[in-house]
Amino acid sequence: MDDDWICGRMGEDEPWMLGAVNPPVFENSLFTFATAGELGEAVRNEDERYVYWRGTNPTVDLAQRKLAALERGQRAKCFGSGMGAIAATISSLVKAGDHVLVLGAVYGPTTQFLRYLEKYGVTHTHVDDLQGCDSAITASTRLLYFESPSYMAYAVVDIARVAGWAREHGLVSVMDNTWSTPIFQKPLTLGVDLVVHSLSKYIGGHSDLVGGVVVGSTELIRPLALTEYQLYGAAMSPHDGAKVIKGLRTLPVRMAAHQERGTAVAAFLADHPAVRAVNYPGLPSHPGHAQALRQMSGFSSLFSLELDTESRDQVATFLDLLRHFRIGVSWGGFESLVNAPALSTEESVRATMGIPVGLVRLSVGLEPADTLIKDLGLALEGAGRLA
Repeated sequence: MDDDWICGRMGEDEPWMLGAVNPPVFENSLFTFATAGELGEAVRNEDERYVYWRGTNPTVDLAQRKLAALERGQRAKCFGSGMGAIAATISSLVKAGDHVLVLGAVYGPTTQFLRYLEKYGVTHTHVDDLQGCDSAITASTRLLYFESPSYMAYAVVDIARVAGWAREHGLVSVMDNTWSTPIFQKPLTLGVDLVVHSLSKYIGGHSDLVGGVVVGSTELIRPLALTEYQLYGAAMSPHDGAKVIKGLRTLPVRMAAHQERGTAVAAFLADHPAVRAVNYPGLPSHPGHAQALRQMSGFSSLFSLELDTESRDQVATFLDLLRHFRIGVSWGGFESLVNAPALSTEESVRATMGIPVGLVRLSVGLEPADTLIKDLGLALEGAGRLA
């Protein structure tokens, strides 16, 4: 199927739409049935039938079908947040006594959740590469979790090789694909078992929704939908489902624009004397660029740079001097954002991920690249004078 068609029209010409240009938002908390027998049948199959908002809903279901098709998966389940999706997915795959391998740097709250699971007897080990996986795997290892590009460092992982290693060792592989979106990368086609996303980022695209999704085979998604999704209660609202659908309509166009602007800004910073390094897979100088070209069809506009400083105060000054980049968490919307882990991330988490003091994360939005480059140049100059 064509991605543009999936994002724009798939499922939107069905009879229940009644010809509406925008999919109807089903606000009702429950659905009723003609007979008790019909209700019983629906409850037994609540992952597919409309019973109660906490299960699923026609508006959310359309978003799920589109996301599954985009990732080339059989099923998708949307959650009320990205962490809702991540927590439910990991929980569905492990039990007390099991062990999780974490490859490379991953989203900070994911690491925090894995630490939280330790009180229930689930352990985890962070490793840097497959050689580390070979050393750390145990008889109780059940899951391999990773991101590509990786969190904050934006290192590129050979997805097919990692997924193949996991399969050979009888592990389920789960990958966070938020950075690329399904427009630029499709991990399921490379052998990954489950893909998770924060829908709050590029897929939503307008910084007006919080949501998450997990996509994969029916075999893995159905038990998750019937158990962890229901019990954790992190249900996506129909209004947020409608926002996901609207975000998908413009996703291909927005990702192309993000790539154009992100590449221009990253190239400028790579040549600036106040910048030690730029971690952007779209640059030919990035060590993972060649691998990225083999498994990705494009690059988003989220990346990090390392300022030539060891001073937190100088990093804070740089952020404060920016005028077009707004200081804030999250990313993937129209507005350009900046954040510095040394100023906001728990020290132990930052240490685990090997993030230096001078690391700054940029989310390049859809403003003109020239405007953003000028803003960065002036802030770098000003921060240097105040050092």
